[in-house]
Amino acid sequence: MQLTRIMEGVDFVAYKNYNLNIDIKDIVYDSRKAKPDTMFVCLNGSKADGHKFAINAYNNGCTCFLAEHYLDLPAECIQLIVCDTRATLAVISANFFNHPSNEIKVIGITGTKGKTTTAHIVQALIEASGIKCGIVGTLGAAFGDFKINTVNTTPESYELQRIFRIMVDNGCKVCVIEVSSTGLKFHRTDCVNFEVGVFTNLSPDHIGANEHPTFEDYMYWKSVLFERCKKVVVNIDDPAYEFMLKNCKAPVITYGLSNADITAEKIRLIKKPKFLGIKFDCVDASGKFNIELPLPGMFNAHNALAAIGACRALGVNVENCLNCLKDLRINGRAECVYVSDDYDVIIDYAHNGISMKSMLDILKSYPHNKVYVLYGAVGGRAQIRRKELGLLTGKECDLSILTSDDPDYEDPMKIINEIGHYVEESGGKYIGIPDRGEAVEYALSLMKKGDILLLAGKGHEQYMKIKGERVPFSEKEHIEIFKRKRAKK
Repeated sequence: MQLTRIMEGVDFVAYKNYNLNIDIKDIVYDSRKAKPDTMFVCLNGSKADGHKFAINAYNNGCTCFLAEHYLDLPAECIQLIVCDTRATLAVISANFFNHPSNEIKVIGITGTKGKTTTAHIVQALIEASGIKCGIVGTLGAAFGDFKINTVNTTPESYELQRIFRIMVDNGCKVCVIEVSSTGLKFHRTDCVNFEVGVFTNLSPDHIGANEHPTFEDYMYWKSVLFERCKKVVVNIDDPAYEFMLKNCKAPVITYGLSNADITAEKIRLIKKPKFLGIKFDCVDASGKFNIELPLPGMFNAHNALAAIGACRALGVNVENCLNCLKDLRINGRAECVYVSDDYDVIIDYAHNGISMKSMLDILKSYPHNKVYVLYGAVGGRAQIRRKELGLLTGKECDLSILTSDDPDYEDPMKIINEIGHYVEESGGKYIGIPDRGEAVEYALSLMKKGDILLLAGKGHEQYMKIKGERVPFSEKEHIEIFKRKRAKK
């Protein structure tokens, strides 16, 4: 694409009177990916300043640069100076991929909790209605059997526009994306044409030097989504919904457990072989219909209502699609993995005190005998998390099986012993097994009728970070190994 077209709608100053009628084959912001006929965008990040890597991009053959100030580069280089390269990246990426979000209906979901689950319920319902739907979020980007790994919950603007283009070119009519507060703040979702915006809930999170300085800043950036949508779906059971709608001009659909456009009645916890979840009656303007969802916890009623609201906003007739929810599985998110009719095994990403407490409370709300939890703590991080996890599981669980969780350069047994100290301090029992695969098989060997086992911390991840390397690791593989060993006995 010609550089002049890429720069449409951008206020910039060319350092010299360059010829901008050159062809650019790609836009990059990682100097290692730079090559001839690419444009290198100097992004200011929380850990590094891309301007410092411009010379590396030049050494790789790049001669076109987008920057916030003049760069000390050879005279042959084109230098385009803008006020904010991150905001500009969103504009030029949309231009480069020919504004794909104008060709696909985008549903954006934001909130502190529930984004991933709600997004997957939305995708399942839309796909079941016969409409091809993509998804972008914590678990990556995907449609059908096609998958793209992503780094952030909401990818960088270039990646997001590229993903939209791939989805459009492959026949997707809808894409549901998890919209993080940082995604909004750092311009990743600029130039995205949102058809529907969904608000789940709000609580303090992502507050720190590199994200949001205050809770108020966090709230504000969440609310920005609803200034950009044609239709909005909000949870009126969360008091923050009024703030989210402060500058919203779009039609609003409300959901909640009462006094809303879409409500839930008779919510029940359901526990049976191969199923740990909820069942309830959904009520809206079209009538009443039953929903059975294999996701544990009463709060998932809210996630289901949010998804139904999003589908309603698109005009999707969900009543004819509900059977698809009975088999819904979200990789590593309160995911029930079948091993036996006698007990339940759940894989979840819970890795701090708040998320672990929430998950244990959910599981213990179902009839159970003993509750076991298997987890570890990331190496090289603050030890306060080890204390909160140890004190919690020592109090709440019958046994804590402590193991590795991305130990990196730290001795796994050192981490285990630190957590174990706090488990015992709160009156609990633990066993330490540094090899996580062995720990999974050991935990399964303990299970009796009515027991519940939570494998916490890794969730959807398929690797273990050890001494700077990502070593392939899958809890599900070790569950299958255990099943095969059991079958031979």
